[in-house]
Amino acid sequence: MNVTGIHHVSAITGQAEENFDFFTRVLGMRLVKKTVNQDSTSSYHLFYADAVGSAGTDMTYFDIPMAGRTYPGVSSISNTAFRVPTTDSLKYWKKRFEELQVKHEDIQKRANRDTLYFEDNEGSRLMLVADNGEQGVAPGVPWTGAGIPEEHAIVGLGPVTLTVRYADRTIEVLEKVLGFKKVGEYPSNAGDFPAIQVMSVAEGGTGAEVHIEERPDLPPERPGRGSVHHVAFRIPTYEDYDKWDDRLRSFGLQTSGEVDRFYFRSIYFREANGILFELATDQPGFATDEDMDHLGESLALPPFLEPRRKEIEASLRPLKIKA
Repeated sequence: MNVTGIHHVSAITGQAEENFDFFTRVLGMRLVKKTVNQDSTSSYHLFYADAVGSAGTDMTYFDIPMAGRTYPGVSSISNTAFRVPTTDSLKYWKKRFEELQVKHEDIQKRANRDTLYFEDNEGSRLMLVADNGEQGVAPGVPWTGAGIPEEHAIVGLGPVTLTVRYADRTIEVLEKVLGFKKVGEYPSNAGDFPAIQVMSVAEGGTGAEVHIEERPDLPPERPGRGSVHHVAFRIPTYEDYDKWDDRLRSFGLQTSGEVDRFYFRSIYFREANGILFELATDQPGFATDEDMDHLGESLALPPFLEPRRKEIEASLRPLKIKA
């Protein structure tokens, strides 16, 4: 029983309209679901992904207009990467970021891959990573509806970086519980700190890695706009899903129990440094209640919230976006 890669990453925005503009117009991703935070239905939950909403490609944002700024620190998901096909793609994106005045760095090597660090207008810490034909978890389907050339389009989530005070504690959970293995390391860009550990699972490659940064000098992160709430890992089948809660509890981990999110089924738990992990099924997906050609065009509610549609819509602020 191993997870098979990154399923999705969920973060916080205080400016949903600007967030939508950045991820669709600037990054060229597709809004595949406009719904609500099922645990707080007065807040929107936006899902950006590839052309068909594949598991392993979606970055999601909870809309929390009153969110303050983020104060970076440990016990955090400090970077989210997105996969692009080649190093030439990174050159395309660097030029695009320059033209659109997106904050970014130069192309540089991380874990023996070419990468390009950048941030959105709220300070989300993001990165592009070039696959360059590397074997591993298959990429998603390029979305060209926003005008990004297919050969340079974002095709999924890449490695996520966890910044922690005690790396060995998080590594133990990744290895013993989720099935990851250490496959390498690379120097920290922050100074004289331990090398960043590269952990991989299942087929490996950019869509199946977690990078562990140990920073004992930092305080705990104070999350806000642009910070990441949790990372979800992929469970391929419902049969596996039914076994995972017992497995987590057998390691002494407290879990949420099984939670049906309708578009996938989930289990949540915190690893040893306090970062929230989710396990999520690949199925059934985002076309369950909307036609594939019209994903994200209207407010979607799962069946268990549909009877409260009028109440929920009345509690939501007007959202001026159009997929």
